[in-house]
Amino acid sequence: MRYLLITASALFALGTTMTFESTEANAAVCARGVYRAGCAGPRGAVVVRKPAVVCRTVWVDGVRVRRCT
Repeated sequence: MRYLLITASALFALGTTMTFESTEANAAVCARGVYRAGCAGPRGAVVVRKPAVVCRTVWVDGVRVRRCT
């Protein structure tokens, strides 16, 4: 009977420790929006702005062409 109580209390202590032990988040999430894109992970977040689109009209072999970069 005493052996059973010692085993049960040891299992209870192990279960309690496993329940309250904190875990570290390792997930990373990325999203792409209209104005900027960004990623968030366990070490912080990064945001990247998209460059502005510039359109110019150029002449190529006598033909007027609109080029956007």
